[in-house]
Amino acid sequence: MERTIKEAIRREQREREREGTERERERERERWWQDLYGAPWFLVNKETCQTLAPVKMADEVQPDSNNLQIPGEAVSTPSSPATARSDCGITPLTPSASPRVEVRPRMACPFSVVVAIDFGTTSSGYAFSFTQDSEAIHMMKRWEGGDPGVANQKSPTCLLLTPDLRFHSFGFSARDFYHDLDPEEAQHWLYFDKFKMKIHSTSDLTMETELEAVNGRKVRAIEVFAHALRFFREHALKEVKDQSSSVLEGEEVRWVITVPAVWRQPAKQFMREAAYLAGLVSPDCPEQLLIALEPEAASIYCRKLRLHQVIDLSMQPITNGLDLDGSRPFDSSFRQAREQLRRSRHSRTFLVESGTGELWSELQTGDRYVVADCGGGTVDLTVHQIEQPQGTLKELYKVSGGPHGAVGVDLAFEAMLCQIFGEDFIQSFKVKRPAAWVDLMIAFEARKRTAWPGRANALNISLPFSFIDYYKRHRGQSVEAALRRSNMKIVKWSSQGMLRLTQEAMNELFQPTICNIVKHIDELMAKPEVSGVRFLFLVGGFAESPMLQKAIQKALGRTCRIIIPHDVGLTILKGAVLFGLDPTVVRVRRCPLTYGVGVLNRFVEGRHPRDKLLLKDGREWCTDIFDRFVSVDQSVALGEVVRRSYTPARVGQRKIIINIYCSSTDDITYISDPGVRKCGTMTLDLPGPSPTPGAAGGGGAERREIRATMQFGDTEIKVTAVDVTSNRSVRASIDFLSN
Repeated sequence: MERTIKEAIRREQREREREGTERERERERERWWQDLYGAPWFLVNKETCQTLAPVKMADEVQPDSNNLQIPGEAVSTPSSPATARSDCGITPLTPSASPRVEVRPRMACPFSVVVAIDFGTTSSGYAFSFTQDSEAIHMMKRWEGGDPGVANQKSPTCLLLTPDLRFHSFGFSARDFYHDLDPEEAQHWLYFDKFKMKIHSTSDLTMETELEAVNGRKVRAIEVFAHALRFFREHALKEVKDQSSSVLEGEEVRWVITVPAVWRQPAKQFMREAAYLAGLVSPDCPEQLLIALEPEAASIYCRKLRLHQVIDLSMQPITNGLDLDGSRPFDSSFRQAREQLRRSRHSRTFLVESGTGELWSELQTGDRYVVADCGGGTVDLTVHQIEQPQGTLKELYKVSGGPHGAVGVDLAFEAMLCQIFGEDFIQSFKVKRPAAWVDLMIAFEARKRTAWPGRANALNISLPFSFIDYYKRHRGQSVEAALRRSNMKIVKWSSQGMLRLTQEAMNELFQPTICNIVKHIDELMAKPEVSGVRFLFLVGGFAESPMLQKAIQKALGRTCRIIIPHDVGLTILKGAVLFGLDPTVVRVRRCPLTYGVGVLNRFVEGRHPRDKLLLKDGREWCTDIFDRFVSVDQSVALGEVVRRSYTPARVGQRKIIINIYCSSTDDITYISDPGVRKCGTMTLDLPGPSPTPGAAGGGGAERREIRATMQFGDTEIKVTAVDVTSNRSVRASIDFLSN
């Protein structure tokens, strides 16, 4: 007995020594990081981590069909399955006195790792975090075939299929292999780039929507996206397993895919279906996949920022591209930050705060901020308010945005080429020399990134030899002669085979897209609901452009503080990982549209139009009445639900199909009103009715009630249903892709 006690004491002493050694190692790593990069390495304060008992779900409350409701009195039932977590609560971490700590209750997490895929228009990547070490976010390995001298944390969103439509490669590998193909052979291969834009621009998106490759051949869009997601799945799982000490099963991985916030429900469902097809998760386990909204993910990460991790453009007044004292170019601070980031990326592991960063200590209760996600294809704007002391986020205005991403600059460059060489030639060259066209746009992309305000020297863009040769054979004259004939003074010709774009030319290419972005932010800021914004966060790949930074600083620098994270291109990716770890962090969202269904109501003479009159069973009914579920820009919290009860029309019916309608306005009476359109269907698969105890054999069946519960406070609209009589679950689904 005495020996056992002594052994226990020795074990406890060894455990204390081990903990002390670990603390010393952390301090040593902090000192090493500080010496190497000039910035501290902040670790989670593990003392604030608490494991709470699972929250008991409140008993169901009988709903009022006209209102959103939250089950229970004090606790909102979270709509996302990932509320079942056991990890660190959100604790405000500020240099001054912090508010009282409140840890939000969570239940045990069924996932061991969260993998997020930032599927962008121009570049994509993945990152992951283990739930037992959630303060560390691991970035993907350096991509093969990347640009020299660049730490490629993301890969170009380009996909290459063989002539017989099999997957060949993705990213840099696809780009480089396609570049090396013989021009004649390249016409048979299918190369896709910037294909994400098609999902946003297609108004009637379905599972049969097609994408056109560079060579003109078409493939179902769902297959192209599935190929890309499958590629990320294989690479991510391999890296996760390399870093995991235990064998991970497929169901232990939670996946997160980012999409623009302006995407409607069909596009979100499309990405989910592509993920099912790619094998990320099974349709039987939909909770294993989360759809994250890009500006929302950025906002989640931005609330963790500390002062040394951002560039504050408001603190850098500029005059003609220089500081007021004329001492340095406008973007020098950002270049220094980018260089620091480049060095730090070699570790591929980022550590985040367990609470909110010190930047938020300046915010008072009720203060709000805007996140502008300036990506390759779209620009999304979201308005959030951070709720202290919980650290949760509340959306204050419905998300807005449009197709104003960096691709607009590429399209302007293509239009300039058409103006110089003729649209018919450019279209012919794209079809006959697709690989050379891709090379030309890659060359422009590289030079586009180096454009900054006040640049004195021209930007040189190499024209592929095949372009020069093809033009001479096609037109019978040289490229230089075409340039002279076009009278375009802002573009020069270099004898080294390059187009020389003057600063004026670059301004012409950038201004239409930048003006759209600034106008959109201006219009948002002018709305009464958004007044008093103190911070504007610029994130996304296009936010790295000094051209865009200067324009936004000039237009809004006196209105609010303009903040750019150092790792601006990775902000969404990191935020998506954090969202996967805790999907309840955004507590309140705003509905982008009004949703409802068509119903019959008692006909009231003088109130309802005669053309809506329906006689049924000797009674007068008014058809096409719009039964509103939620209204546009309505605040909906996580856990709030809308309930409706439906009755099968006949005995033995096995399915109820209900059309769902939507509108961008709230002034709706009938589903036939202008601006109202059918956007989806809700399907309730009915089980066979349970035998009624005591019923005589062959007696009439009882009237069945199917209660459907819909959730609009998540990133996707969800529905569940139950047979009230038997209390059995009913298979329920909403389809936005089959219209």
